[in-house]
Amino acid sequence: MSAVARATRERRHDTLARLANDVDCWVATASAEGVPYLVPLSFLWDGEAFLISTPEASVTSRNMCASGRARLGIGPTRDLVLIEGTAHPLEPGDLSPAEGDAFAEKTGFDPRELETPYRYFRIRPVRIQAWREANELDGRDLMRDGLWVG
Repeated sequence: MSAVARATRERRHDTLARLANDVDCWVATASAEGVPYLVPLSFLWDGEAFLISTPEASVTSRNMCASGRARLGIGPTRDLVLIEGTAHPLEPGDLSPAEGDAFAEKTGFDPRELETPYRYFRIRPVRIQAWREANELDGRDLMRDGLWVG
């Protein structure tokens, strides 16, 4: 365990760096019956929201369309960023070419070029938590109700 817990400002800085530089996250959703589903997906963080893409027919797509919610886990368990957010499906015309290009460039994956129909989702964070060890559990909330704390 690290001896000194990071201050909120340092955690936020580290979290924003992870969001800008990491490519993949775990996306957790649930069915209307509460059946959980977890899948790894690539993401693009634009400073306000996450952009992800998954096949239209996938469980993840169906769950997010029905509930409008998702949880994202980024990083290893000892340097975790956990995000709860609202998931908004994008219609084909809602994604600008620049957003699609930025997603493809960051992730190395361009769903627009595939035969399988993919849907994009914009996930707006409502709550963001970050911690490395047990000594960082206090103060792990960096965002609450969509607003940065501290």
